[in-house]
Amino acid sequence: MPHLIDPTLTRRERQRESTYADIVTASRDLLQDSPELSLRAVAAKMGLTAPALYRYVANYQELVDLVAFEIDKAATETFAAAADALDPDDAAGRLVAATTEFRQWALGNPHEFSIVFANPIAEAACVRRELVTLASSGHLLTDLIHDVWVQRRFPIPALDDLAPAVREALEEPLIPAKVAHIAAEDRGLVWVYMQGWTQLYGVVVLEVMGHMDPRVIESGEMFIDVVRRFAPTVGLADDVPRLEALIRERLSR
Repeated sequence: MPHLIDPTLTRRERQRESTYADIVTASRDLLQDSPELSLRAVAAKMGLTAPALYRYVANYQELVDLVAFEIDKAATETFAAAADALDPDDAAGRLVAATTEFRQWALGNPHEFSIVFANPIAEAACVRRELVTLASSGHLLTDLIHDVWVQRRFPIPALDDLAPAVREALEEPLIPAKVAHIAAEDRGLVWVYMQGWTQLYGVVVLEVMGHMDPRVIESGEMFIDVVRRFAPTVGLADDVPRLEALIRERLSR
């Protein structure tokens, strides 16, 4: 999808934004063949010298962060499209469709997945941590979990029942999660989201990295099992057969 440039920007600002878009495009092209990026390789792909590229990204980490943010934003559009193909009132189906699409995208784009989701964030790197909280995929998935909760009202933990560190993390999350519309007393919902993401990410990263029997990866059975076991946590135990059928249909495409 083309990078949209704000028409209100000045000519110089538009040119700079266009160059950033070209950097992302060149980087994604390189990631099709290799899991590694370098400023020199990106500059060569763009027909620039490495010093010229330094005017836009000061170092390797800035390059990775820029590319990761834009990849996540573009990929999230495909996750959202999978959800939007279903009835707006089918919160459970929309959640499962989006997470299945996430899994399929990860397997189909392992290098991009690694740049976005296996890119370590040092605790001291405040600017990078703030960038992570803006990740589009996290906002989409928390919205979808919230929609299921609104419909099913599955139980969520009370903040006072959680460890102090967890309670603090839910009150002021440093993860990509929309929480402003969630009442303080309902922030236990974010803990449920974090638990679900841990399970989803765990199985997908093992599949992407090949640390699982290839027959199990190809079949999708471990992914389906994770969804099946997590479903009761979000009030969907009675909907598992339908949701499993939905997953299998998407995996067969």
